Amino acid sequence: MSDSQQADSGTPSTPAGKFETPYPGSRKMPRWNAGELIEPPVFTRRNWFALLGPGLIVGGAAIGGGEWLVGPKVTAFYGGSLLWLATVSVLCQVIYNIEISRYTLYSGEPIFTGKFRTIPGPHFWLIAYLLFDFGSVFPYLAASAATPVAMLIKGGVVPSPDDLKLFDFAGHNSDWYLMKGLGYAIFISALIPLLFGGKIYRSLKAVMTFKLIVVFGFLLLLAFFFSTSTTWKEILTGFVKFGSVPIAVEVPAGEEFVRGQNIDNIFVSYSQGRGFPEIDFTMMGFIAALAAIAGSGGLSNTPVSNYTRDQGWGMGHHVGAIPSVVGGHDLELSHVGCVFDPDKESLPRWRRWYKHVARDQLAVWLPACFIGLALPTMLSVQFLDPGTKTDDWSMAVMTAQGVQDTVTETSGAGLGNFCWFMTLFCGFLVLGPTMSVSADGVIRRWVDVFWTSSGLLRKMEPKAIKLVYFRVLMGYMIFGLVMLSLNPGDLIQYATMFFNIALGFSCWHTLTINLTLLPKPLRPNWFVRIALSLAGLFFFMLGVLTVMQKTGLLEKLTG
Repeated sequence: MSDSQQADSGTPSTPAGKFETPYPGSRKMPRWNAGELIEPPVFTRRNWFALLGPGLIVGGAAIGGGEWLVGPKVTAFYGGSLLWLATVSVLCQVIYNIEISRYTLYSGEPIFTGKFRTIPGPHFWLIAYLLFDFGSVFPYLAASAATPVAMLIKGGVVPSPDDLKLFDFAGHNSDWYLMKGLGYAIFISALIPLLFGGKIYRSLKAVMTFKLIVVFGFLLLLAFFFSTSTTWKEILTGFVKFGSVPIAVEVPAGEEFVRGQNIDNIFVSYSQGRGFPEIDFTMMGFIAALAAIAGSGGLSNTPVSNYTRDQGWGMGHHVGAIPSVVGGHDLELSHVGCVFDPDKESLPRWRRWYKHVARDQLAVWLPACFIGLALPTMLSVQFLDPGTKTDDWSMAVMTAQGVQDTVTETSGAGLGNFCWFMTLFCGFLVLGPTMSVSADGVIRRWVDVFWTSSGLLRKMEPKAIKLVYFRVLMGYMIFGLVMLSLNPGDLIQYATMFFNIALGFSCWHTLTINLTLLPKPLRPNWFVRIALSLAGLFFFMLGVLTVMQKTGLLEKLTG
């Protein structure tokens, strides 16, 4: 009997002398295979870089659309006081990332496959997660990455496309055609790394390493030599100003706007007897978007578990990885996960593997998120006038002129021009390569889950996974090219509207998976259970507020 036939029959694929694999959850999904949990690598100073895993890829993607576009747009107007929302978001996400990897370490399957294993079964979860994941397919990163490139082509002039009508390609000004052409080119170019390198995971790791070195290096240069202690005090304290909220203020004619006067704090307001402050919901969509995509956001975190599998960590060692179309001839991916017997011999290895995953997330991804938030925020707080508002097209380049003016004033025109160029180049690096990770995340979570859940695909050879991935990639490319006819501001808000709701629900679903599909010795402790439950509540409430604001219901209720 072949592997796929055995999986379809529901009989355990259990080598002689091995334990009988459990079969929890929906019987419409195939039964796991059995294997031995290998020893985790020993972490030393000499091999630390080789042991970097998913944290590096998603850490590289952590400075992306939210940090470069939405973060500066919010902090330019409100200062750093609302960064506490990003703090809560990132802390919740790091727990979520570790917990979705818990499932993968045990089964060799990504968390998305685990979701389809739970009751009521794959057909129900297919519909539910297609709705939750809809926002992820909007290529807003490619649309926004076109702005810095267009500005370089135009010699420093910010592009000003005219108003856009969906699918209307006639009668626009030259900037519109320039931006659309660049958006299409960047989007297609971002998909190229997904075709080469043997393991797609390996190509993304190389791209994210280059991005982190260049972007963090340049921003740290600006931070050390051209920013002030006042700026950093505002940013760092903003990460812990829990309860700060935006309020509406009117600045009298002739007076300058002072950054921070449009902020109040719920706890301070109550302590002073002023009651609950009247929140200004004007920019709630962008504020919630900041929390939604600070770090990763939405279901874009779920590939952490896919990369854990592709890295060969835990039981992923027995399952394989998704190969690239070019250069992945010797790689294949099993249709079915592989689990181990949690006995006295394997449990110590399991605990070391869990610590290994936690170290990757806490030592790489978590710092990358806060640095990736702080440095772009520094650009807007330091180099933009208080109260600055920008249009949707110029978000990616709004700090370049301020950086050039400040550096030129203190260090000369030569360095000023260089920093202007680097600000634009970093804007492109932040958005363009992150489009690759975003696209791969969408594609692989659905390819992976269908590879296991579809009886038709289970009849294919394990090496055929790369052809399935390639076909879905082509479908994603066609959809993305169509959606690029929208402007980037609309794309961001459409994409992130359901991010928080999706992530909130996914937190609760992940907890359910780890408490029902995993053996008792491998299940999360009470601290993790409570933390993941509260994380789900935080994201879900933000998501509901966003939907209410976008639909006008929030305005009617606060009226």
